[in-house]
Amino acid sequence: MNPGDRVRVDRADRTFEGVALPSSTDDHLVVKLEGGYNVGVDRDAAEVEVLAEDVYEIDGRDSVGSNGDADDDTSEIAFDDDLPTITLVSTGGTIASTVDYRTGAVTAQFDAEDVLRAVPDLAGRANYRGRVVANILSENMEPPLWQELATVVHEEIEAGADGVVVMHGTDTMQYSASALSFMLETPVPIVFTGSQRSADRPSSDNVMNAVCAVEAAKSDCAEVLVCMHGSESDDVCALHRGTRVRKNHTSRRDAFETVGAEPLGTVDYETETVDFRRGYQERDARDLALANDLEADVELLKFTPGMDPAFLDVVEGSAGLILEGTGLGHVHTDLIPRLEELVADGTTVVMTSQCLEGRVCDRVYDTGRDLLEAGVLEAGDTLPGTAKVKLMWALENSDDVAEAMQTSLAGELQERSVPWE
Repeated sequence: MNPGDRVRVDRADRTFEGVALPSSTDDHLVVKLEGGYNVGVDRDAAEVEVLAEDVYEIDGRDSVGSNGDADDDTSEIAFDDDLPTITLVSTGGTIASTVDYRTGAVTAQFDAEDVLRAVPDLAGRANYRGRVVANILSENMEPPLWQELATVVHEEIEAGADGVVVMHGTDTMQYSASALSFMLETPVPIVFTGSQRSADRPSSDNVMNAVCAVEAAKSDCAEVLVCMHGSESDDVCALHRGTRVRKNHTSRRDAFETVGAEPLGTVDYETETVDFRRGYQERDARDLALANDLEADVELLKFTPGMDPAFLDVVEGSAGLILEGTGLGHVHTDLIPRLEELVADGTTVVMTSQCLEGRVCDRVYDTGRDLLEAGVLEAGDTLPGTAKVKLMWALENSDDVAEAMQTSLAGELQERSVPWE
Protein backbone atom coordinates (compact mmCIF):
# COMPACT_ATOMS: atom_id res chain seq x y z
CA MET A 1 0.00 0.00 0.00
CA ASN A 2 1.23 3.48 -0.93
CA PRO A 3 -0.02 7.03 -0.41
CA GLY A 4 -2.66 7.75 -3.02
CA ASP A 5 -4.13 4.23 -2.96
CA ARG A 6 -7.82 3.84 -2.23
CA VAL A 7 -8.08 1.53 0.77
CA ARG A 8 -10.53 -0.17 3.10
CA VAL A 9 -9.35 -0.38 6.70
CA ASP A 10 -10.94 -2.74 9.24
CA ARG A 11 -10.19 -2.10 12.88
CA ALA A 12 -12.12 -3.83 15.64
CA ASP A 13 -15.78 -3.13 14.81
CA ARG A 14 -15.06 -0.09 12.62
CA THR A 15 -14.47 0.08 8.85
CA PHE A 16 -12.97 3.09 7.12
CA GLU A 17 -12.72 3.65 3.37
CA GLY A 18 -10.83 6.43 1.65
CA VAL A 19 -7.50 7.55 0.22
CA ALA A 20 -4.25 6.75 2.01
CA LEU A 21 -2.24 9.87 2.85
CA PRO A 22 1.41 10.26 3.83
CA SER A 23 1.88 9.88 7.58
CA SER A 24 4.34 11.54 9.92
CA THR A 25 5.13 8.16 11.52
CA ASP A 26 5.52 4.57 10.32
CA ASP A 27 3.25 3.33 13.10
CA HIS A 28 0.05 4.94 11.83
CA LEU A 29 -1.97 4.85 8.65
CA VAL A 30 -3.73 8.10 7.71
CA VAL A 31 -6.87 7.87 5.56
CA LYS A 32 -8.88 10.72 4.07
CA LEU A 33 -12.56 9.81 4.32
CA GLU A 34 -15.26 10.82 1.86
CA GLY A 35 -16.61 13.45 4.26
CA GLY A 36 -13.30 15.29 4.27
CA TYR A 37 -11.99 14.24 7.67
CA ASN A 38 -8.73 12.37 8.14
CA VAL A 39 -8.51 9.38 10.46
CA GLY A 40 -5.34 7.88 11.93
CA VAL A 41 -5.23 4.14 12.59
CA ASP A 42 -2.62 2.01 14.37
CA ARG A 43 -1.17 -0.15 11.58
CA ASP A 44 -0.64 -3.16 13.88
CA ALA A 45 -4.31 -3.17 14.92
CA ALA A 46 -5.80 -2.86 11.44
CA GLU A 47 -6.39 -4.96 8.35
CA VAL A 48 -5.87 -3.01 5.13
CA GLU A 49 -7.22 -3.85 1.67
CA VAL A 50 -6.10 -1.87 -1.37
CA LEU A 51 -9.16 -1.15 -3.51
CA ALA A 52 -7.38 0.84 -6.23
CA GLU A 53 -3.77 1.78 -6.74
CA ASP A 54 -2.51 5.32 -7.25
CA VAL A 55 -3.86 6.60 -10.56
CA TYR A 56 -0.73 8.70 -11.15
CA GLU A 57 2.29 7.15 -12.85
CA ILE A 58 5.30 8.89 -11.35
CA ASP A 59 8.52 8.93 -13.39
CA GLY A 60 10.61 10.57 -10.67
CA ARG A 61 10.34 11.31 -6.97
CA ASP A 62 11.19 14.48 -5.12
CA SER A 63 13.71 14.08 -2.35
CA VAL A 64 13.30 16.67 0.39
CA GLY A 65 15.92 17.01 3.10
CA SER A 66 15.26 17.74 6.74
CA ASN A 67 16.08 21.41 6.18
CA GLY A 68 13.18 21.75 3.74
CA ASP A 69 15.39 22.05 0.67
CA ALA A 70 14.90 19.89 -2.39
CA ASP A 71 17.81 17.59 -3.23
CA ASP A 72 16.26 16.34 -6.49
CA ASP A 73 13.63 18.91 -7.22
CA THR A 74 12.05 17.68 -10.45
CA SER A 75 9.40 15.02 -11.03
CA GLU A 76 6.91 14.23 -13.74
CA ILE A 77 3.49 12.66 -14.16
CA ALA A 78 2.65 10.58 -17.25
CA PHE A 79 1.87 12.91 -20.18
CA ASP A 80 -1.10 13.22 -22.52
CA ASP A 81 -0.24 15.00 -25.78
CA ASP A 82 -3.74 16.51 -25.98
CA LEU A 83 -3.43 18.43 -22.69
CA PRO A 84 -1.52 21.60 -21.79
CA THR A 85 1.48 21.28 -19.50
CA ILE A 86 1.23 22.93 -16.08
CA THR A 87 4.12 22.97 -13.63
CA LEU A 88 3.19 22.68 -9.96
CA VAL A 89 5.82 24.41 -7.84
CA SER A 90 5.64 23.58 -4.15
CA THR A 91 6.98 25.87 -1.42
CA GLY A 92 4.91 24.38 1.43
CA GLY A 93 2.13 26.11 3.32
CA THR A 94 -1.29 24.92 4.43
CA ILE A 95 -2.29 23.71 0.97
CA ALA A 96 0.60 21.24 1.20
CA SER A 97 0.09 20.41 4.86
CA THR A 98 -1.27 17.59 6.92
CA VAL A 99 -1.63 16.95 10.62
CA ASP A 100 1.49 15.78 12.43
CA TYR A 101 0.02 13.22 14.76
CA ARG A 102 3.01 13.45 17.09
CA THR A 103 2.06 17.02 18.05
CA GLY A 104 -1.45 17.56 16.73
CA ALA A 105 -0.20 20.57 14.79
CA VAL A 106 -0.34 21.27 11.07
CA THR A 107 3.00 20.74 9.36
CA ALA A 108 4.12 21.39 5.77
CA GLN A 109 5.48 18.10 4.47
CA PHE A 110 3.93 17.36 1.07
CA ASP A 111 5.77 17.56 -2.23
CA ALA A 112 4.08 18.26 -5.58
CA GLU A 113 3.02 14.64 -6.15
CA ASP A 114 1.49 14.46 -2.69
CA VAL A 115 -0.69 17.45 -3.58
CA LEU A 116 -1.85 15.64 -6.73
CA ARG A 117 -2.77 12.62 -4.66
CA ALA A 118 -4.58 14.76 -2.12
CA VAL A 119 -6.47 16.60 -4.89
CA PRO A 120 -7.55 13.91 -7.38
CA ASP A 121 -9.83 16.52 -9.02
CA LEU A 122 -6.71 17.83 -10.75
CA ALA A 123 -6.46 14.66 -12.85
CA GLY A 124 -7.28 15.03 -16.53
CA ARG A 125 -7.06 18.83 -16.57
CA ALA A 126 -3.44 19.09 -17.67
CA ASN A 127 -0.11 17.35 -17.83
CA TYR A 128 1.82 18.07 -14.66
CA ARG A 129 5.44 18.60 -13.84
CA GLY A 130 6.43 18.96 -10.21
CA ARG A 131 9.17 21.14 -8.69
CA VAL A 132 9.90 21.55 -5.00
CA VAL A 133 11.60 24.81 -4.05
CA ALA A 134 11.02 24.54 -0.29
CA ASN A 135 8.80 22.78 2.22
CA ILE A 136 8.13 25.52 4.73
CA LEU A 137 5.32 27.49 6.30
CA SER A 138 5.27 30.90 4.68
CA GLU A 139 6.34 32.89 7.74
CA ASN A 140 9.76 31.33 7.06
CA MET A 141 9.91 32.65 3.48
CA GLU A 142 12.94 34.84 2.76
CA PRO A 143 14.17 36.92 -0.21
CA PRO A 144 16.76 34.32 -1.32
CA LEU A 145 13.89 31.86 -1.73
CA TRP A 146 12.04 34.42 -3.89
CA GLN A 147 15.10 34.47 -6.12
CA GLU A 148 15.25 30.67 -6.26
CA LEU A 149 11.52 30.48 -6.91
CA ALA A 150 11.79 32.96 -9.80
CA THR A 151 14.66 30.94 -11.27
CA VAL A 152 12.70 27.69 -11.07
CA VAL A 153 9.61 29.25 -12.66
CA HIS A 154 11.80 30.71 -15.42
CA GLU A 155 13.33 27.28 -16.06
CA GLU A 156 9.93 25.62 -16.28
CA ILE A 157 8.53 28.18 -18.72
CA GLU A 158 11.72 27.97 -20.77
CA ALA A 159 11.26 24.18 -20.84
CA GLY A 160 7.79 24.58 -22.35
CA ALA A 161 5.32 24.87 -19.47
CA ASP A 162 2.05 26.41 -20.63
CA GLY A 163 1.43 27.78 -17.14
CA VAL A 164 2.80 27.59 -13.61
CA VAL A 165 0.94 27.11 -10.32
CA VAL A 166 2.87 28.04 -7.18
CA MET A 167 1.57 26.43 -3.99
CA HIS A 168 2.41 28.81 -1.15
CA GLY A 169 1.41 29.59 2.41
CA THR A 170 -1.12 32.40 2.61
CA ASP A 171 0.51 34.57 5.28
CA THR A 172 3.28 35.94 3.03
CA MET A 173 1.88 35.00 -0.38
CA GLN A 174 1.35 38.65 -1.34
CA TYR A 175 5.07 39.36 -0.89
CA SER A 176 6.18 36.39 -2.99
CA ALA A 177 3.64 37.19 -5.71
CA SER A 178 4.94 40.77 -5.81
CA ALA A 179 8.53 39.56 -5.99
CA LEU A 180 7.87 37.35 -9.03
CA SER A 181 5.84 40.14 -10.65
CA PHE A 182 8.95 42.32 -10.72
CA MET A 183 11.56 39.62 -11.33
CA LEU A 184 9.85 37.89 -14.26
CA GLU A 185 8.46 38.96 -17.59
CA THR A 186 6.32 36.01 -18.55
CA PRO A 187 4.54 34.84 -21.70
CA VAL A 188 2.31 32.45 -19.67
CA PRO A 189 0.24 32.67 -16.48
CA ILE A 190 1.97 32.27 -13.11
CA VAL A 191 -0.69 31.57 -10.49
CA PHE A 192 -0.14 31.53 -6.72
CA THR A 193 -2.60 29.55 -4.63
CA GLY A 194 -2.86 28.16 -1.14
CA SER A 195 -5.45 27.30 1.45
CA GLN A 196 -6.64 28.85 4.66
CA ARG A 197 -7.61 25.49 6.13
CA SER A 198 -5.66 22.26 5.95
CA ALA A 199 -6.79 19.20 4.02
CA ASP A 200 -7.85 17.29 7.16
CA ARG A 201 -10.73 19.72 7.74
CA PRO A 202 -14.08 19.30 5.94
CA SER A 203 -14.11 23.07 5.32
CA SER A 204 -10.71 22.96 3.64
CA ASP A 205 -10.42 25.18 0.58
CA ASN A 206 -7.43 23.35 -0.86
CA VAL A 207 -9.27 21.38 -3.57
CA MET A 208 -11.24 24.29 -5.02
CA ASN A 209 -8.31 26.69 -4.91
CA ALA A 210 -5.97 24.19 -6.58
CA VAL A 211 -8.48 23.32 -9.31
CA CYS A 212 -9.27 26.98 -10.04
CA ALA A 213 -5.55 27.85 -10.06
CA VAL A 214 -4.90 25.21 -12.71
CA GLU A 215 -7.76 26.55 -14.81
CA ALA A 216 -6.34 30.08 -14.45
CA ALA A 217 -2.89 28.79 -15.46
CA LYS A 218 -4.46 27.54 -18.70
CA SER A 219 -5.98 30.98 -19.42
CA ASP A 220 -4.82 33.81 -21.68
CA CYS A 221 -3.62 36.09 -18.85
CA ALA A 222 0.19 36.12 -18.80
CA GLU A 223 0.65 37.78 -15.42
CA VAL A 224 1.44 36.80 -11.86
CA LEU A 225 -1.92 36.12 -10.20
CA VAL A 226 -3.19 35.04 -6.79
CA CYS A 227 -6.11 32.58 -6.95
CA MET A 228 -8.10 32.13 -3.73
CA HIS A 229 -11.74 31.80 -2.65
CA GLY A 230 -13.81 34.77 -3.80
CA SER A 231 -16.63 34.19 -1.29
CA GLU A 232 -17.38 32.13 1.80
CA SER A 233 -19.08 29.52 -0.41
CA ASP A 234 -17.50 26.97 -2.74
CA ASP A 235 -18.64 28.77 -5.86
CA VAL A 236 -15.99 31.06 -7.28
CA CYS A 237 -12.31 31.88 -6.89
CA ALA A 238 -11.05 35.43 -7.36
CA LEU A 239 -8.00 36.19 -9.48
CA HIS A 240 -5.96 39.03 -8.00
CA ARG A 241 -3.03 40.80 -9.66
CA GLY A 242 0.08 39.81 -7.72
CA THR A 243 1.06 43.39 -6.88
CA ARG A 244 -2.38 44.61 -5.77
CA VAL A 245 -3.48 41.83 -3.43
CA ARG A 246 -3.58 41.71 0.36
CA LYS A 247 -4.60 39.09 2.91
CA ASN A 248 -7.27 40.90 4.96
CA HIS A 249 -8.50 38.19 7.31
CA THR A 250 -6.68 35.66 9.44
CA SER A 251 -8.86 32.62 8.78
CA ARG A 252 -11.76 33.25 6.36
CA ARG A 253 -11.51 31.32 3.14
CA ASP A 254 -12.12 34.53 1.17
CA ALA A 255 -9.36 36.34 3.05
CA PHE A 256 -7.67 37.86 -0.01
CA GLU A 257 -8.78 41.09 -1.63
CA THR A 258 -7.62 43.31 -4.45
CA VAL A 259 -7.02 46.72 -2.88
CA GLY A 260 -8.39 49.74 -4.73
CA ALA A 261 -10.18 47.83 -7.48
CA GLU A 262 -12.23 44.73 -8.19
CA PRO A 263 -10.34 41.47 -8.75
CA LEU A 264 -8.79 41.06 -12.17
CA GLY A 265 -11.04 38.07 -12.83
CA THR A 266 -12.80 35.00 -11.46
CA VAL A 267 -12.89 31.24 -11.95
CA ASP A 268 -16.29 29.56 -11.62
CA TYR A 269 -15.66 26.28 -9.82
CA GLU A 270 -18.69 24.47 -11.21
CA THR A 271 -18.44 25.51 -14.85
CA GLU A 272 -14.63 25.90 -14.84
CA THR A 273 -15.10 29.23 -16.64
CA VAL A 274 -12.35 31.84 -16.35
CA ASP A 275 -13.70 35.39 -16.71
CA PHE A 276 -11.54 38.52 -16.74
CA ARG A 277 -13.13 41.86 -15.91
CA ARG A 278 -10.23 44.22 -16.56
CA GLY A 279 -7.33 44.51 -18.97
CA TYR A 280 -4.32 42.23 -18.63
CA GLN A 281 -1.13 41.11 -20.36
CA GLU A 282 -2.07 38.50 -22.93
CA ARG A 283 -0.39 35.13 -23.37
CA ASP A 284 2.75 35.26 -25.55
CA ALA A 285 2.66 39.08 -25.70
CA ARG A 286 6.06 39.27 -23.97
CA ASP A 287 9.27 37.31 -24.25
CA LEU A 288 10.42 35.40 -21.18
CA ALA A 289 12.96 37.35 -19.10
CA LEU A 290 14.42 37.00 -15.62
CA ALA A 291 15.88 39.78 -13.46
CA ASN A 292 16.03 38.36 -9.96
CA ASP A 293 18.75 40.41 -8.27
CA LEU A 294 17.51 41.92 -5.00
CA GLU A 295 18.86 44.36 -2.44
CA ALA A 296 17.96 42.65 0.82
CA ASP A 297 18.76 45.63 3.07
CA VAL A 298 15.35 47.33 2.83
CA GLU A 299 13.06 47.83 5.82
CA LEU A 300 9.34 48.53 6.20
CA LEU A 301 8.36 50.76 9.13
CA LYS A 302 4.89 51.82 10.30
CA PHE A 303 4.67 55.27 11.87
CA THR A 304 2.58 55.53 15.05
CA PRO A 305 1.80 58.54 17.27
CA GLY A 306 4.49 59.09 19.88
CA MET A 307 7.24 57.31 17.94
CA ASP A 308 10.69 58.40 19.10
CA PRO A 309 12.83 59.77 16.23
CA ALA A 310 15.66 57.65 17.66
CA PHE A 311 13.74 54.61 16.45
CA LEU A 312 14.95 55.48 12.95
CA ASP A 313 18.50 54.74 14.10
CA VAL A 314 17.76 51.06 13.52
CA VAL A 315 17.71 51.66 9.75
CA GLU A 316 20.84 53.83 9.68
CA GLY A 317 23.01 52.64 6.81
CA SER A 318 20.22 50.64 5.18
CA ALA A 319 19.85 50.78 1.43
CA GLY A 320 16.15 51.53 1.61
CA LEU A 321 13.24 52.33 3.91
CA ILE A 322 9.52 52.08 3.18
CA LEU A 323 7.43 54.20 5.55
CA GLU A 324 3.75 53.54 6.25
CA GLY A 325 2.62 57.05 7.02
CA THR A 326 -0.77 58.28 8.12
CA GLY A 327 -3.42 59.49 5.68
CA LEU A 328 -1.88 61.10 2.62
CA GLY A 329 1.58 60.02 3.78
CA HIS A 330 2.60 61.85 6.93
CA VAL A 331 4.76 61.33 10.02
CA HIS A 332 5.35 63.53 13.06
CA THR A 333 7.37 66.60 12.13
CA ASP A 334 10.04 65.62 14.68
CA LEU A 335 10.99 62.64 12.47
CA ILE A 336 11.60 64.72 9.34
CA PRO A 337 15.15 65.94 10.20
CA ARG A 338 16.23 62.36 10.89
CA LEU A 339 14.70 61.19 7.61
CA GLU A 340 16.57 63.95 5.80
CA GLU A 341 19.82 62.69 7.34
CA LEU A 342 19.07 59.13 6.20
CA VAL A 343 18.46 60.33 2.64
CA ALA A 344 21.66 62.38 2.68
CA ASP A 345 23.57 59.29 3.81
CA GLY A 346 22.29 57.27 0.86
CA THR A 347 19.15 55.55 2.14
CA THR A 348 16.26 55.65 -0.32
CA VAL A 349 13.16 56.57 1.70
CA VAL A 350 9.73 55.94 0.17
CA MET A 351 6.37 56.96 1.62
CA THR A 352 3.24 54.79 1.48
CA SER A 353 -0.02 55.06 3.40
CA GLN A 354 -1.49 52.98 6.19
CA CYS A 355 -4.92 53.52 4.65
CA LEU A 356 -6.24 50.58 2.66
CA GLU A 357 -7.64 52.79 -0.09
CA GLY A 358 -6.34 55.94 -1.78
CA ARG A 359 -2.88 57.24 -2.56
CA VAL A 360 -0.05 59.23 -1.04
CA CYS A 361 0.01 62.94 -1.84
CA ASP A 362 2.52 65.00 0.11
CA ARG A 363 1.70 68.26 -1.59
CA VAL A 364 -1.46 69.07 0.37
CA TYR A 365 -0.15 69.83 3.87
CA ASP A 366 3.02 71.44 5.18
CA THR A 367 4.22 68.15 6.68
CA GLY A 368 4.05 66.47 3.29
CA ARG A 369 5.89 69.30 1.56
CA ASP A 370 8.62 69.12 4.22
CA LEU A 371 8.95 65.38 3.61
CA LEU A 372 9.37 65.96 -0.12
CA GLU A 373 11.94 68.66 0.61
CA ALA A 374 13.80 66.13 2.77
CA GLY A 375 14.07 63.79 -0.22
CA VAL A 376 11.31 61.31 0.62
CA LEU A 377 9.73 59.71 -2.46
CA GLU A 378 6.00 59.15 -2.95
CA ALA A 379 4.74 55.66 -3.86
CA GLY A 380 1.23 56.67 -4.96
CA ASP A 381 -1.21 53.91 -4.07
CA THR A 382 1.38 51.12 -4.09
CA LEU A 383 0.72 48.80 -1.16
CA PRO A 384 3.38 49.00 1.58
CA GLY A 385 4.42 45.34 1.29
CA THR A 386 4.58 45.58 -2.48
CA ALA A 387 6.58 48.81 -2.19
CA LYS A 388 9.18 47.04 -0.04
CA VAL A 389 9.63 44.25 -2.58
CA LYS A 390 9.66 46.75 -5.46
CA LEU A 391 12.37 48.87 -3.80
CA MET A 392 14.46 45.74 -3.17
CA TRP A 393 14.20 45.00 -6.88
CA ALA A 394 14.63 48.56 -8.15
CA LEU A 395 17.82 49.17 -6.18
CA GLU A 396 19.48 46.33 -8.09
CA ASN A 397 17.82 46.56 -11.49
CA SER A 398 16.98 50.20 -12.21
CA ASP A 399 19.26 53.05 -13.27
CA ASP A 400 16.84 55.58 -11.78
CA VAL A 401 15.33 54.24 -8.54
CA ALA A 402 13.24 57.38 -7.90
CA GLU A 403 11.62 57.13 -11.32
CA ALA A 404 11.06 53.38 -10.94
CA MET A 405 9.33 53.80 -7.58
CA GLN A 406 6.94 56.34 -9.09
CA THR A 407 6.23 54.35 -12.27
CA SER A 408 3.94 51.34 -12.57
CA LEU A 409 6.13 48.39 -13.54
CA ALA A 410 3.79 45.46 -12.86
CA GLY A 411 0.37 46.98 -12.21
CA GLU A 412 1.30 47.93 -8.64
CA LEU A 413 0.69 51.66 -9.11
CA GLN A 414 -2.75 52.53 -10.41
CA GLU A 415 -3.28 55.62 -12.54
CA ARG A 416 -6.29 56.71 -10.46
CA SER A 417 -7.67 55.79 -7.05
CA VAL A 418 -11.43 55.49 -7.48
CA PRO A 419 -13.84 54.30 -4.74
CA TRP A 420 -15.69 51.14 -5.73
CA GLU A 421 -17.86 48.44 -4.17
